[in-house]
Amino acid sequence: MKIVEYDSRSPEEAVALDELLLLKAEAGGLGETLRLWSAEDHFVVIGRAAGVSEDCFPGRCRRSGVKIIRRISGGHAVLQGPGCFNYSAVLSYERDGRYKDVRQSYRRILEGISDAFKVAGLDVEFFPVSDLALDGKKISGNAQARKRKYFLHHGTFLFDFDLDRISFYLRHPSTEPEYRRGRAHGDFLANIPVTAGELEDTIKKVFLPSPAAWKPDRTDLEELREIVTRKYSRDAWNYAF
Repeated sequence: MKIVEYDSRSPEEAVALDELLLLKAEAGGLGETLRLWSAEDHFVVIGRAAGVSEDCFPGRCRRSGVKIIRRISGGHAVLQGPGCFNYSAVLSYERDGRYKDVRQSYRRILEGISDAFKVAGLDVEFFPVSDLALDGKKISGNAQARKRKYFLHHGTFLFDFDLDRISFYLRHPSTEPEYRRGRAHGDFLANIPVTAGELEDTIKKVFLPSPAAWKPDRTDLEELREIVTRKYSRDAWNYAF
């Protein structure tokens, strides 16, 4: 597994890079990767089939200059920005037979992360299908996109986030896990009391990457910008539903 060394230059690139890594792995040119990143500016990322107006407040986003970008994985909207730590792992089904089953893959990955935090003294719990919570409050959401040989698993961790912003830009989701029990964002979400560096160390321990790194070359960057131009910068994609 390689660590990705590239700082995205825009929200569109940040979202598009996950797709590029999955496509390159599937094509046989890269293999497994682990990407760790955070955003300096706020923007909303919505799921592959989510309705923009159902998941967020597009008018508020527009007036605040908060971009709305659609990702290739499913799930509900996420507000990115300072204090939100992100990880993206492109994994081969050959790594673990349970990865071929969607629910089992979530359990395998997220229980591994949960166990790593427990070792550090934090009682982080896995709540199916794709949440991690501390003291009953969600600290991490996760989603996947799948190809024939590889799949993308990416997730967020709130650690120093302005939680009030979430209710301003994101609606209450149309579906929710049982443990949420109808709670509003402000009562349901929480920051995990660790630093970005501690999150990075924990995620690295879980996925056990080799010391190798991957930096995009000129051809890779051309492919990335082509994806941004063709898809992630276009309303036809971001506002498709």
